[in-house]
Amino acid sequence: MDYNPRPGPQKQEASGAEARFSFDRMAVERFQQAFPRARWSDERKSWFVPGTTAARRIDRWLAQEAALRTPDDDSKGRDAFAFDPISSQYLDIADDLRIRTPYSRTVLEELRAVPWSSWDDELRAWRVPFRSYDELRRRWPSIEKAARHAEPEERKRRRVDARNTEGYRASRQLAAERRRHRYPLPTHDQPHLGRAVATELYGVVVFTDISGEVVAPSDATSLYPHAMASNGEFVWGRWRSATLGELVRTWPARVAAGPTERLRGWWWPTLAELRVARRKARSRERIGRSRSRQM
Repeated sequence: MDYNPRPGPQKQEASGAEARFSFDRMAVERFQQAFPRARWSDERKSWFVPGTTAARRIDRWLAQEAALRTPDDDSKGRDAFAFDPISSQYLDIADDLRIRTPYSRTVLEELRAVPWSSWDDELRAWRVPFRSYDELRRRWPSIEKAARHAEPEERKRRRVDARNTEGYRASRQLAAERRRHRYPLPTHDQPHLGRAVATELYGVVVFTDISGEVVAPSDATSLYPHAMASNGEFVWGRWRSATLGELVRTWPARVAAGPTERLRGWWWPTLAELRVARRKARSRERIGRSRSRQM
């Protein structure tokens, strides 16, 4: 989370006060130890401390934090930088150290772990005081490696390389097969139409039609191992994703599917499988509502 760099408490109401300070994971830990009832507000970008004496207690805590930051620490950090500087395209030197990199979760985690580091919205950069140089220097190899990994040219190169892999070809094959909405079902043991059942490839679905078209051996690809491993005859069934209402109404199986049920390609879903399917169905419904509002 980002914190407003303007220090100092602001009186919010009689029952509490707000505290804002530059992001520093260690400082946040100390703050939470000192104010265990404090709550972070994303809207206000500040901490709210309840209590009639909250403002005085926050002032006292901020004074203690300021005492930890002596000018000598910055001077020592500048000397350390002069002796063993970081030379990088991602680092600029001003009255402090300023880091600009492509977005990377690793970079974010590393910089948040540097004491007294803070994000500056106007500069669009992370600012690190010289007093934290030793910690930044220790973490810099990981930061620079992750930043280079996140460069647009590097991401493009990885995408191009991925297209020549077996995994990429398999994912393309799966996407093409999924668009057909077909699935091989055994002729002798077929699911009830309109009821939610679990499948190996597509999760919990509802079969809407069974065409009677026999699955040719060439179509029983590696995507459908149950059809390849069995000597029985399979026909194509048409499926669709189960709606949230259908998933809620589906009674879960008490035990997980065994080898025999998996060999036929479908089975009654367990509660764990239904929970996963329900989360996906809720997500599809939210996306559908959002699109309908935009039209």
